[in-house]
Amino acid sequence: MNALVTDPTDWIDVGAVTDVPLRGARRVPTPKGDVAVFRTGDNQVYALMDRCPHKDGPLSQGIIHGRAVTCPLHAWNIDLATGEPMGADAGKGCTPVVPLQVREGRILLGQV
Repeated sequence: MNALVTDPTDWIDVGAVTDVPLRGARRVPTPKGDVAVFRTGDNQVYALMDRCPHKDGPLSQGIIHGRAVTCPLHAWNIDLATGEPMGADAGKGCTPVVPLQVREGRILLGQV
């Protein structure tokens, strides 16, 4: 789980974990902007707002490697757990993390 949401009505079911391919992502539209839901090669699930902190590139279209995603626009590597850029770009902004739970194989997002 990426964050704490206490009210159970605040969680939105956005699909099964298996709907997101291994080392892939899905974009989920919300009233406050698109959310990118990622599934790593070791079957961990993360959610970030779907915009790179550099130039708002669509992270859902990036390449997932380990527990990071590479932005398709300018190759920034973003940590999926923290939303922070990695390597030489560390400290240059942050992509907001979206609260996420997995229950009975279903992905639940906290209110964005």
